[in-house]
Amino acid sequence: MKKKLGYLGDLLALFFPELCAACGKSLFKNERIICTNCVYHLPQTNFHEDPNNKMARQLWGRFPFVQTIAFLYFRKGSRIQNMMHKLKYRKSPETGIRLGELYAYELKRSDIFKKSDLIMPIPLHPAKFKKRGYNQSECIAKGLSAILNIPINTKNLVRLENTETQTKKSRYARYENLVSAFDVKEKSELINKHIMLIDDVMTTGATLEACSLLLQEIEGVKISICTIAYAE
Repeated sequence: MKKKLGYLGDLLALFFPELCAACGKSLFKNERIICTNCVYHLPQTNFHEDPNNKMARQLWGRFPFVQTIAFLYFRKGSRIQNMMHKLKYRKSPETGIRLGELYAYELKRSDIFKKSDLIMPIPLHPAKFKKRGYNQSECIAKGLSAILNIPINTKNLVRLENTETQTKKSRYARYENLVSAFDVKEKSELINKHIMLIDDVMTTGATLEACSLLLQEIEGVKISICTIAYAE
């Protein structure tokens, strides 16, 4: 029976090959979501090894944080953009999970990375969640959680407003657009917790800033920031 399924699987793979989320080429049997060549050539930032990295410097003075890290550099027209586009707009939550796993393996090898008490993805508004079918940041969080063994909290931080597009706004305009967009449901559950906030790509950091300032109103809360990509 197993052999028959194996033959059927090989036949299906021949006519409907699974493609790499980064380069679009066919995956081999032992590859998952991203091909070995693309994994090997990922433009890693290594921010988790440098407390004074570019991303941290961009956020200095805006809110207190323990650490600020990103896995990859985001550049237009790159394979990273292909993956992030597939994750957000082409119904591929598994791409986010895989990227979270790959980053988690790097973090586990680090002597500098500070493990948090819980992982909290930036929430989507319910209308956007319904349209997309999943939260891309939560997918990333699942990959990180599985490898780092840190629990995920997706219930406390909620999005109240379905804010307009942020793409062409300045950093301050983005922050103004977001300052009242989020809320925390059960603050008592987060007292004295070190929270790792997860987002897909950091550009201006306005969303992360708005969420961090809100969470830091809770007694004893410490914040770390983690994204898959950092747009230079």
